[in-house]
Amino acid sequence: MAHSTPYTIFFAGAVSVVCGVLVASAAVALKPMQDANKLLDQRKQVISVAGLPCAESAADPGAINKCYEDNIRAVVVELKTGELQDGVDAAAFDTKRAMKDPATSEEAPANSAKILRLPHNAKLYQVVEGEQVKALILPIQGYGLWSVLYGFLALDADTDTIKGITFYEHGETPGLGGEVDNPKWKSLWPGREAYDDDWKPAIRVIKGQAGPADKAPYSVDGLSGATITSNGVTALVQFWLGENGFGPYLKKFREGRS
Repeated sequence: MAHSTPYTIFFAGAVSVVCGVLVASAAVALKPMQDANKLLDQRKQVISVAGLPCAESAADPGAINKCYEDNIRAVVVELKTGELQDGVDAAAFDTKRAMKDPATSEEAPANSAKILRLPHNAKLYQVVEGEQVKALILPIQGYGLWSVLYGFLALDADTDTIKGITFYEHGETPGLGGEVDNPKWKSLWPGREAYDDDWKPAIRVIKGQAGPADKAPYSVDGLSGATITSNGVTALVQFWLGENGFGPYLKKFREGRS
């Protein structure tokens, strides 16, 4: 039996509303699980780039969390001054959210990493042994060819020697710029130097091969066929090592004032 046009419109509308409610309800119900998985993946990335022995065998959530909690301390710093913000809950602090909120961020100066806004405060991670800080892990981000790359850069306690780098979120071309995920390429970073003798960010991704760290301390092999992504990695790493990024904090840390 044919239905009237008003009935058909009403029925279609009712189905759309019900489906919309179901989808929204599912999204709300799954959000806590999604947030937990996101936090777990972030912790896994942090312990991995830190080169912690326990990270190699941390395959399940319990082991990942234990490795993180036993060795990592999150802190929040004011970017402009490098001062630790002891009154801020570092565990709950979200740098990405702070960057998007006009009340907790400001327009970034012109930069090659194409970062538009800077948070007043940002979170970083200390690798600790007792009360001694053995390494620092800096969240880094910036634009490549197609996307914003998000990752971590690990520095030795001298704030100069690179211990590792990783990118956990990006949309670069697989097989080209997407090679930032390649363990072989990431293995070229440890032992390089982040700064020159005047403490200016010097590490860069070059075109072609750089050679070993002792011969080319400031250079890393370029990504074949991905010059723009390579340049983007150079720009974003140098930005976060510089005066508008974590530079003020790293200076204070070197001087024993943070």
